[in-house]
Amino acid sequence: MKYRCSWAKNDLSIQYHDAEWGVPLHDDQALFELLTLEGAQAGLSWDTVLAKRGNYRKAFDNFDIKTVASYGTAKHAELLQNPGIIRNRLKIASATKNAQAFLKVQEEFGSFNAYLWEFVENTPIVNNWSTMDEVPAKTALAETISKDLKKRGFTFVGPTIIYAYMQSAGLVNDHIASCFRRNPSPVV
Repeated sequence: MKYRCSWAKNDLSIQYHDAEWGVPLHDDQALFELLTLEGAQAGLSWDTVLAKRGNYRKAFDNFDIKTVASYGTAKHAELLQNPGIIRNRLKIASATKNAQAFLKVQEEFGSFNAYLWEFVENTPIVNNWSTMDEVPAKTALAETISKDLKKRGFTFVGPTIIYAYMQSAGLVNDHIASCFRRNPSPVV
């Protein structure tokens, strides 16, 4: 029997936990997608977002950063009518604003990946939690990254969202000690 982190309870979250969560992610488009989805999740369950991820990919042009950065009011109005995504005006506008800021980071650092992973010196932080109750909702590093992203024009990037992003993108390995995915995962 495989032991997993306790939050992975249904087929969708188990699949995500087993294949993606905590795996170091270095592709800029995938990092943008994840940042957008983490922002959309604010105030909701991650299961809700996972269930809508395919719809998000279709609605947001597969998270092509330049395309999302060019969205205007007509595209935002279209997205607000799409029942397959979370129809929140601020979250939809945030995707465009964040895509624009993302492009500026890419221009400055060569890639968003280079910018982001420098915060952890290009090596995942591996924690040693016994239970999910020990895992923090945010950390000082998440607060630092959040402040820097906000300074660069990003929105929906508070420290709790950013810590979840760090976990999802593999900057932090928060699989509990008994989880079969605890050992460092291959890079994506």
